[in-house]
Amino acid sequence: MSKPKVDLSFDYNKYNFRDEVIYSIKFPKGLSEEIVREISRIKNEPSWMEEIRVKAYKHFIERPLPTWGADLSKIDFNEFHYFARPTDKKGRSWEEVPEYIKRTFELLGIPEAERKFLAGVGAQYESEVVYHNIRKELESKGVIFVDTDTAVREYPEIVKKYFGTVVPYNDNKFAALNTAVWSGGSFIYVPEGVKVDLPLQAYFRINAQNIGQFERTLIIAEPYSEVHYIEGCTAPIYATDSLHSAVVEIIAKKGAKVRYTTIQNWSIDVYNLVTKRAHAYEEATVEWVDANIGSKVTMKYPSIYLLGKHARGEILSVAFAGKGQHQDTGGKIFHLAPYTSSRITSKSVSKDGGRTTYRGLLHVAKGAKGVKATVRCDALLIDEKSKTDTYPYVEILEDDATVTHEATVGKISEDQLFYLMSRGIPENEALNMIVLGFFEPFIKELPMEYAVEMNRLLRLEMTGAVG
Repeated sequence: MSKPKVDLSFDYNKYNFRDEVIYSIKFPKGLSEEIVREISRIKNEPSWMEEIRVKAYKHFIERPLPTWGADLSKIDFNEFHYFARPTDKKGRSWEEVPEYIKRTFELLGIPEAERKFLAGVGAQYESEVVYHNIRKELESKGVIFVDTDTAVREYPEIVKKYFGTVVPYNDNKFAALNTAVWSGGSFIYVPEGVKVDLPLQAYFRINAQNIGQFERTLIIAEPYSEVHYIEGCTAPIYATDSLHSAVVEIIAKKGAKVRYTTIQNWSIDVYNLVTKRAHAYEEATVEWVDANIGSKVTMKYPSIYLLGKHARGEILSVAFAGKGQHQDTGGKIFHLAPYTSSRITSKSVSKDGGRTTYRGLLHVAKGAKGVKATVRCDALLIDEKSKTDTYPYVEILEDDATVTHEATVGKISEDQLFYLMSRGIPENEALNMIVLGFFEPFIKELPMEYAVEMNRLLRLEMTGAVG
């Protein structure tokens, strides 16, 4: 049997459009302390936030680029615009949003998704959120879902209490950059005992060339509350690079449950350098469901600190790397309390010389008795040119712990293809079944509409792949 050719590069036509925009504010390229202070002034922030920004900026300047992950040597921080405001208005109704931005998000299906199955939606375009809405019944229960800029103004005591407590400004170079120039993102507060039955969603769109997008998301789930947050990201393709450097902080208090789902489909000229971390207290559950499909380079390792007895953490990570892409992803879980449990599952596909890297850490602290933890990494290579690496770090400082680790690397099996085709299944459909089966642990965790979209994209790109 001739070896099948598989094209898994995602169809970007749905996302690769751009708007001609006259911005109300757009800073020149480059970064300085003056620009950092100007961002704070434009947003009319309290002095404590401006001080945090300046302190973070100074740390960013002093701290070298990391050299242990993907190649970041070609990033020129003076080539990015660090703030762009497309409009001075932010809509609470869809009719209030400027027409060209409305058209962008309609093309991406955001209003339709809101009407169908979402409890609340935020839409960020360049540096700022342009639309935000939440269902009235959730507001009446005390749920807060606003952009983070609004939260600083309207709920300063909550933001000041938690901002930077999970990801401090000096955690890493890109956390420092985000803290200095952050703009937009989502702020979610769920009161004790309140369960948000439908997902909340935010969508992040880069439109202009050489833009940096630096949203900041903060989620606080009070005891025994529940919430599911979904974010999606896209950008058009340009000849030069853009930068996305976000920070996400989650606080899940006793018995709370938080799920955070990301479907990242940035264009292949975006550096995607993100810090995501959660604190889970006694009996709390935190789940990261993370798909990395686009970007030139991604470095992202969602982390969970299990801080209370019987806390639970799960990270489910999917990465696809095509030509010119390096997805350096994974997850970190720290067992810092007894009887905590965790699971990390990583799935990756590489083709056309693309590279995927799993980089993970599982830490069991001394005294954290009765821990149960599982790590599984599976990689699928489509051709001889592609590459995958696995760097699993396991640190166990407590004897009373049960930890397992599995890793597999494979190719599409000709035996599998032959078996399916011998049952009358066409070769293209057989390839679809194998690849979709590989991704099944991720897809089954998505809300139905997202699962359908992921399946549709995969099937679309498998069509005509056999030569």
